[in-house]
Amino acid sequence: MTTDTDALASALRLVSGEVAPLIGRVAAEANDDEIVTAVQNANRVFVLGAGRSGLALRMTAMRLMHLGLTVHVAGETTTPAIAEGDLLLTASGSGTTAGIVRAATTAKKVGAKIVALSTAAESPLAELADHLLVVPGAAKLDRSGDASAQYAGSLFEQAVVLVGDALFHALWQRDGRSADELWPSHANLE
Repeated sequence: MTTDTDALASALRLVSGEVAPLIGRVAAEANDDEIVTAVQNANRVFVLGAGRSGLALRMTAMRLMHLGLTVHVAGETTTPAIAEGDLLLTASGSGTTAGIVRAATTAKKVGAKIVALSTAAESPLAELADHLLVVPGAAKLDRSGDASAQYAGSLFEQAVVLVGDALFHALWQRDGRSADELWPSHANLE
């Protein structure tokens, strides 16, 4: 345990020091034009992740909705069934999370496209994915400290947030609308 009086600042430096090079490695290897085009061309986008990865993808879903895309969070009570022409955007550090692999298997069977974010290039999820973005962060159960000094899969989950925001930004740039045009009018609420 640290007794550092500057503990928060020290932790922020650690997190940013791990995130920046990781994102640099992801960006260098990403075939992001294919991923952006796949999301752009999808009839509907479904997001699915477990735990904190799932929460990160919910943030992405909200941003994609701001672009006017039809977006659903898989597993919610009002979510329709995925179909041909749809896209499943998923994140699993291990690429073996049972519920996510099952959903990807179903998506593949009906003809939907799959975009997967994972630390594992060799995994059941990676095999199902049409587009795989490998995020070389520590997996949830990696306690070695080699890939990250942070707890559990924190670095992977942080990358999922940033990749989601970058995906939104790339789509927004293609869209061409201003921020004012994306933001819903609140004039009738005043």
